[in-house]
Amino acid sequence: MRKTVWIIAVVLVGLAIGGYVFFRGERKPPVRFRTAPVVRGELISAVTATGTVNPVVAVQVGSQVSGMITSLHADFNSVVKAGDVVARIDPAPFKARRDQAAANLESAKANLAKAKTDLAQRKRELERAKMLVGQNFVSQNDVDVAQTAYEGAAAQIELTRALMKQAEAALSAAELDLKYTVIRSPVNGIVIARNVEVGQTVAASFATPNLFVIALDLTQMQVDTNVSESDIGGIREGNEAVFTVDAYPGERFRGRVRQVRNAPIMVQNVVTYNVVVAVDNRDLRLKPGMTANVSIIVAQKDQTLKVPNAAIRFTPPRSAQGEGVPTATAAHRPDGSPAGARGAGSPGDGTASPSKTVWVLGASGDPEPVLVQAGLSDGTFTELTGGSLKEGDAVIVGLETPRNPHRQENLPPGFGTGGRRPRGGGL
Repeated sequence: MRKTVWIIAVVLVGLAIGGYVFFRGERKPPVRFRTAPVVRGELISAVTATGTVNPVVAVQVGSQVSGMITSLHADFNSVVKAGDVVARIDPAPFKARRDQAAANLESAKANLAKAKTDLAQRKRELERAKMLVGQNFVSQNDVDVAQTAYEGAAAQIELTRALMKQAEAALSAAELDLKYTVIRSPVNGIVIARNVEVGQTVAASFATPNLFVIALDLTQMQVDTNVSESDIGGIREGNEAVFTVDAYPGERFRGRVRQVRNAPIMVQNVVTYNVVVAVDNRDLRLKPGMTANVSIIVAQKDQTLKVPNAAIRFTPPRSAQGEGVPTATAAHRPDGSPAGARGAGSPGDGTASPSKTVWVLGASGDPEPVLVQAGLSDGTFTELTGGSLKEGDAVIVGLETPRNPHRQENLPPGFGTGGRRPRGGGL
């Protein structure tokens, strides 16, 4: 009986120790990997930017003279033709100046006629003096005085003619200013901005005031975008662009790059370049000034092999790598690939694509590196331009997250789920 009790006690102690080790001892769970297949499909690389919808040609109509606006003949959205009157400035001051210039011209003409008459008189006196000096009735001094008077009269005519031309120029300027009081449209188009009201005084002394903005053609628009210097290298004229505007959520508009301007735009030490995207706006849905979120397609591949970018970024932990498989810190081959990588072609084969390493599950269940040649990327997937991977192969993209919420590892006493909260504890 006593022997039986001892046997039962030993068995219970063994079961207790085994249970403690089983439930409380450290167990290394198996590493599980998340995989994704190599797929074949479309891959688009695009550059994103923000821009503004603008007319292709927008003419600012101003005033070349100062004065008060007496009437307006165009308003917002008015369709105008070249030569149409859009506004008038009070012409009264300019008419007065024109009349004064005309009077000055008449005065100059009268002075010219008087100067001609005086010249004729001086000419007759000179001829009479020359005739009399031969008969010794007058001295040579009298002849010289007559000659001087004649030359002075001739010079006076030239001066009067110059004054008359000056008066003619002043009259032409006055008439031109009077003509400028009628403001006309220089082009055929539609008024998109009107900046004056009747009774407002405009001053053209230092800068031409902007009265109207006329768009030449709203059926053809453009999006002016600012692309950073790091992305401008891949953009060329003719690249397709897709953009959205807040006025039409979910709708995508299409256009093409018409111009890549070389002038840099620097804002807070950030250099950007203006890329102009031409857009067909026949339905007139796009309005000037709309903010556009633009994606400029730099490159596009159809039916190409691609892998998730997570597969290229993934590196398995040291404990998950099989024996003999190089780690992230192991030696690499001269081409920069891991020493244990398989299937990517020989180094230095002339390909321009950079070498990347992805990981697959080997026959033993351990991750094995595979060297591939990476090409185009759209931010989510990367094109495979070389390597041994084929469509349908599974590549590792990450580790499975443990789903055991009750697992407790090395927690101090009183901090377990079944522990008692210390006195004076918080919430």
